[in-house]
Amino acid sequence: MQIILFSILFVSITIAVYLTMNLLYFKYHKAFFIPILTTTVGIILILVLFNIPYETYMLGGMWVDLLLGPAIVSLAIPLYKQRELIKQNMLPILGGVLTGVLVGMISGVLFAKLMGFSKEIIFSLLPKSITTPIAIQIASALGGVTSLTIAFVMIAGFTGIILGPTFLKWFRIDTAIGRGIGLGATAHALGTSKAIELGEQEASYSSIAMTLSAIIGSIVGPVMAWFFY
Repeated sequence: MQIILFSILFVSITIAVYLTMNLLYFKYHKAFFIPILTTTVGIILILVLFNIPYETYMLGGMWVDLLLGPAIVSLAIPLYKQRELIKQNMLPILGGVLTGVLVGMISGVLFAKLMGFSKEIIFSLLPKSITTPIAIQIASALGGVTSLTIAFVMIAGFTGIILGPTFLKWFRIDTAIGRGIGLGATAHALGTSKAIELGEQEASYSSIAMTLSAIIGSIVGPVMAWFFY
């Protein structure tokens, strides 16, 4: 009975914090007020201030976590609606995603090697721009630390949704396909959530970019690890 009450309590807290942060974002519409970022920070502060162990929070948080899969699957809806448009632009989509995956992995590895990081950390960093479930599998197969991989994926996602729109403006990328692929290939599911705000076409391109990044990254990741080591 106590476990059920804790589950309901922490699910309610999570939803309440998210709804509050969502209202804040729609009121000020600033990049740093993106709900997924501010909600994460808010939950961390609550756990620290009230000295609540993470394991205790996850009694309820696990139910929110279980919805991640269905949420990602739901991205197939805009993908299906724009299927003809995607077929017409398959070549630039594949080119953009492949470029994004290669640049993301190579730049991350080179930076990590320059900073003198260990091979274990580098392999944990390698799949940072790929959606979390796939990134964990790649890092685990290469001998990386999966907990670090999750942190790197989150950092890449948050950086993408905060700075991504600014970079798109700087480089004058104003087409749906350019913005969608840019966000999906660099910031995975978080980037796709941002693309949804920009429009249905952007969301469709971002969804397929995120999916293709996971597939291509699964193939390129081990090759990249072999090449650098």
